Amino acid sequence: MTTASQTLAQFAADLRYDDIPDDVVARGRDCIIDTIAAASYGAQFPWSRLVIDYAQRYGAGGPCSIFGVPGVKVQAPYAALANGALGHAFEQDSVRDPGAGSHPGATVLPALLAACEETGADGKKVLTAYVAAVEVMFRIALASHHSPEHVGFHAPGLTGTYGSAIAAGIIYGLDVKQLANALAIAGSLSSGLLAFSKSKGGAMVKRLHLGRASEGGIMAARLAGAGYEGPESILEGKFGFLDAFGVEGQCEPALLTKGLGSDWEVRRICLKRYAAHINAHTPVQALRELMSEYRFGAADVAHLLVEGSERLMTHHNIPEPADILKAQYSVPYCVAIALFRDPDDPRSFDESAVQDPAIRAAAKALELKQRAGEGSVRSSTVTVTLKDGRKVGKRRDVYKGMPADPLSREELKRKFMLLTGGADDAGSAARFERLEKMADAKTFSVA
Repeated sequence: MTTASQTLAQFAADLRYDDIPDDVVARGRDCIIDTIAAASYGAQFPWSRLVIDYAQRYGAGGPCSIFGVPGVKVQAPYAALANGALGHAFEQDSVRDPGAGSHPGATVLPALLAACEETGADGKKVLTAYVAAVEVMFRIALASHHSPEHVGFHAPGLTGTYGSAIAAGIIYGLDVKQLANALAIAGSLSSGLLAFSKSKGGAMVKRLHLGRASEGGIMAARLAGAGYEGPESILEGKFGFLDAFGVEGQCEPALLTKGLGSDWEVRRICLKRYAAHINAHTPVQALRELMSEYRFGAADVAHLLVEGSERLMTHHNIPEPADILKAQYSVPYCVAIALFRDPDDPRSFDESAVQDPAIRAAAKALELKQRAGEGSVRSSTVTVTLKDGRKVGKRRDVYKGMPADPLSREELKRKFMLLTGGADDAGSAARFERLEKMADAKTFSVA
């Protein structure tokens, strides 16, 4: 009997560039461009520097690049580790919508890029590998119904290893049996706990989870290519991914392969507009729209109420974060920052925001409630009571960057320029133009 991992491996091995719909290719390309920008920006932070230094110390002498660190080359597993941590360094990388606990940029692209720099690959092969990896990874995440996070696992660190193994495996030329073994090995390399969300400090470890997932994909693909084996029942079997990490009664194994090759999961990639956890995006956007529509500022606000899903209460109700890393995970704090600063600019989310007395007071005073009635995990309603007695509100089920309201080419380029520009805006703009034409590249490069 064919298992889910074997079916997924067959799909990945058989996929050809010409089989992929044009809009799916375009969505994958945009996610790659977005991730390159996020990782390049992420290299500047002290928690990123620690991982970069580690990669340089133990991985020196390889052919692979680290984003934002020109001239440095390391071995593939260390490049994947560093670039995955950089991609998630400042909460600007892509996710799936509806959410399932999977980050397609910061987990898949670093392993894919490292494999390319080791072996060389043209742009069409890169895009094919990327699409195949996301199709596999999103289905594994979806089958769990996000239940691993109900018991304390950080889901992208679990699901990301499967995606990065497929991406790297395709670039390395693995056959169907080897790709199935790469998935099987990847299952034993998954890791990541949500303890940071309930502790006083240590939120920088969240960034490491995605780097480890990408690093694990390189290991899984290389070992599988050399003949190393893993259990064929890694996904749906006893003590496999769904059984070990999921919550009993909440997982749906049939979703592991449902719609494979016809219902393209890449279309569900969601790009971020703000440097904040994705569950903060609808309330932040709703607040900014209210501020524009009714022409009020922070000084005019008497009370802020945000109503949303249960996850806002269980995971993101952190009114007094100790540092910016925790603040970006806190819905009250992200909304408070948006009240005082422009959330489109990632520099609004800096350490000074955590120390700002007015922002701190607004976050602490914000009322966060679980909504009554139906709505997705992303849906939220913001109600603002103004000092002049007016009460205004807005519900947002969709935010800019979701498949239903994607970033336009101009908006994607603006984000790319914000994250990679500066002293060399012209060079950054030219780089964006080159990346847009990656399908035509004889050898893929992010330079």
